[in-house]
Amino acid sequence: MSMVTTHEAFVHPALFYRTEQEYTRQTVAFLREGLTNGEPMAVAVPGPNLELIKAGLGGDAEGILFLDMTEAGRNPGRIIPKVLRGFADAHPKGRVRIIGEPIWAGRSAVEYPACAQHEALINAAFEGRAVTILCPYDEVRLEPQVIADARVTHPTLISGDGRESVSGVYDWQEVVDRYNQALVPAPDAAAFSYGGEDLPAVRQFALAQAMRLGMTGDRLMDVELAAAELTTNSVVHGGGRGTLAVWAEQGQLVCEVRDAGRLADPLAGRRPPERGQLGGRGLMLVHYVADLVRVHTGYDGTTVRFYLNL
Repeated sequence: MSMVTTHEAFVHPALFYRTEQEYTRQTVAFLREGLTNGEPMAVAVPGPNLELIKAGLGGDAEGILFLDMTEAGRNPGRIIPKVLRGFADAHPKGRVRIIGEPIWAGRSAVEYPACAQHEALINAAFEGRAVTILCPYDEVRLEPQVIADARVTHPTLISGDGRESVSGVYDWQEVVDRYNQALVPAPDAAAFSYGGEDLPAVRQFALAQAMRLGMTGDRLMDVELAAAELTTNSVVHGGGRGTLAVWAEQGQLVCEVRDAGRLADPLAGRRPPERGQLGGRGLMLVHYVADLVRVHTGYDGTTVRFYLNL
């Protein structure tokens, strides 16, 4: 596997594999190329695939950072700031090489839109940076729509036998827009409409509803933190008012905040704010504590929905 790169260019290929042998052969070749070039490297893939790569590398695995993506990237909105940028920013000199597999068989239909947007937004987050991120896709176990979306979010495509091609349908912004889906609250959701004077009360409302629905322990602190950040954002940046709704579905607590604000930056909450920047930290904190975050923004306002496992 050999991809044309420059010191400045961001490289973002998708690897389509059908067998464990293809997966191991291509990922190990990718990493050995990085070893030859002296590049810092990280691998963030599901646990079983981590073991395939480690076995394929043998003694060459030493010095590579390995992360189980089912844990580090459970919330796809956390992958760019915590996994990818976290590693790349720690190695600012020279090219960095990463394998990231954020979509695996078993990802739910609720999670997938955030996964697809994540893969698209990588292109914006790393534009102009000397970083190579290889994203493997299991052609056998993943849905055809997932494979089709990967061809739109990755400018370079690699087959299981190592052949490279340029994607003729690459258009990452199209995927971001397509999965900017309207979010409809559950009909039985408990709701609280708030303004600036209601922030302590709406936070207590979120906690009370979480406890009523079965949330316990330290996760109650996560509910309080995320609800406080989002409702404060509504007051400061979202027109001064909003509505918080809470319900449970499929073993998860769901909290949703709606307001009249509009997120102009598609990477809001997915990249660390610059030094001295006002705002930008609240939504990222929500990504860090939640198991999933879904966002819909439009001219009529913004909805942020976060999920916590009960």
